[in-house]
Amino acid sequence: MKLTNRSKVVSNKEMTLAEKIYLPAIFKGMGITLKHAVRNIVKGPPIYPYPEVDKPRAEIWRGQHVLKRDEEGRERCTACGLCAVACPAEAITMTAAERTKDEKDLYREEKYASIYEINMLRCIFCGMCEEACPKSAIYLTDRLVDVETNRGSFIYGKDKLVEKINERIDITTRQSEKQKNAVK
Repeated sequence: MKLTNRSKVVSNKEMTLAEKIYLPAIFKGMGITLKHAVRNIVKGPPIYPYPEVDKPRAEIWRGQHVLKRDEEGRERCTACGLCAVACPAEAITMTAAERTKDEKDLYREEKYASIYEINMLRCIFCGMCEEACPKSAIYLTDRLVDVETNRGSFIYGKDKLVEKINERIDITTRQSEKQKNAVK
């Protein structure tokens, strides 16, 4: 017995031999591969002269992470650790610290992330950290991750993640309604 997508029970006797050994599906996949191979032989593969012309990407494409600041220039992250817990690749690590009276203009809350690191080699750019953050502190932007030559430089700390005060990154088009309401 086999269940179809409409929850109707179909017996194996109703399937043809070709369907039982998945021949139609195999031929369909091979047809798509053959179509692309012939098109690339006849027309040549699509070429994008990077960096002059960027290869088109989807609107919802997720790129490099950014730790946002609030309107007064203070870091939004409160080191709650929800982004690290939500990360399926376990790419985020952080260390919390208590804010002193002198640091009141740097951090919003009494607690802040003194160390915040993302291992970009482990990150799968799923956006779970973005969804888990209650303070709307972390976002995935539409920027590319820089090319590096050694593995150690792919561990991004706060120096690469926190947005610069004079170079704000606009993420309003990428925010969900829930995130827009959390910022207010």
